Amino acid sequence: MRHSSLTKRAQMLGATGIALAATLLLTSCGTNTADAEHGNLKVVATTTQLTDFATQIGGENVEVTGLLPAGGSAHHFDPTPADLLALGQADVLVVNGAGLESFLDSAVEASGFDGVVITAADGIDLAEAKQITAAGEDEASGVAAATASEASGHSHEHADEEGAHEHADHDHADHEHADHEHADHEHAEASHAAEGSDEHGHEGHDHGDTNPHLWTAPRYAEGMVTEIADGFAQADPKHAADYEKRGSDYIASLAALDKWAAEQFAAVPEADRVLVSGHDSLRYFLHDYEIGFAGAILPSFEDNAEPSAAQIDALVEQIHARGVKAVFVESSMSPKLAKTIAREAGVTVVDETALYADSLGVAGTGAETYIGATVHNTQTIIEAWGGTVTDPPATIAAAMEG
Repeated sequence: MRHSSLTKRAQMLGATGIALAATLLLTSCGTNTADAEHGNLKVVATTTQLTDFATQIGGENVEVTGLLPAGGSAHHFDPTPADLLALGQADVLVVNGAGLESFLDSAVEASGFDGVVITAADGIDLAEAKQITAAGEDEASGVAAATASEASGHSHEHADEEGAHEHADHDHADHEHADHEHADHEHAEASHAAEGSDEHGHEGHDHGDTNPHLWTAPRYAEGMVTEIADGFAQADPKHAADYEKRGSDYIASLAALDKWAAEQFAAVPEADRVLVSGHDSLRYFLHDYEIGFAGAILPSFEDNAEPSAAQIDALVEQIHARGVKAVFVESSMSPKLAKTIAREAGVTVVDETALYADSLGVAGTGAETYIGATVHNTQTIIEAWGGTVTDPPATIAAAMEG
């Protein structure tokens, strides 16, 4: 497994960062000596998922500070002076990578952080992730053309409209076969991303050609955890065996989680396995469990983009065409638009038991840990489809509590 121990430094620092850096220099005098005497590895992690991973792996040998709060989103995060102070005192910074943390360079520079950076995304096959991302984009043009054809011909010949829809389905089936039968869920999300990215989606957040929500697939989480465990062992060789043991145990729990989730979704009829989510955040989760995707409410990887009226109409059309049963709200997003779309489409909106994608849940939700959040998402989705789930095995239930 590759190690990510390179220090990432920004090239430029804005006026705000300079002011914050000056504050940090004044308030952090003498803390390095105290930290050294304490003996624990000081770790800062960006997302709530990475904070959980670092806590599980580090155990009693680390002190973990999470930058993002529960319910927060890395897509539009602005570090506070307290966040920068913690970062400046840290030995290790754990980041997602894959273009997620656009705020990071300026935060690192402003804080004076000069430790080890562990990029969790280095633990997975990013070439595969890029292919999964691209699969939906390749499908998008065909779906958009079919939707446009249906709309323009609706008042003329219904037979032609049905033919266009059948042709789109046929093309989709061919594409599924060519891409290991996992690509069907990605066709509409790519259409939304393509239509909305220039106007709404990526100001200051250049995710490139890889969807950065890598952790949503438990098998990718395994690779990220391995990378973090290896990074901790390198940064703190004295406790390397402890990090490796805790990492191995946690990976076993993630593998059990993956197996359990796969079994739950496989029990749902294929025609019912179709999802509408808040934004394009669950691509890898849906890919791994062969869940169809009718579209995202927000038209990009980010959760602060705004869809156009045409995009909303197209999503409602897809909900009707694919027999979607529910629209899901994500915990980091307002439910208002989801309720509007669900009302227009005549389907259920799942908002009180929101999905946890960008962020884990607050205390008391049962989604405070990555495993707990994934179990919650699995149960919530399947029950909204009218299905049932079996209880997770004991190894998963224990891990849900952290």
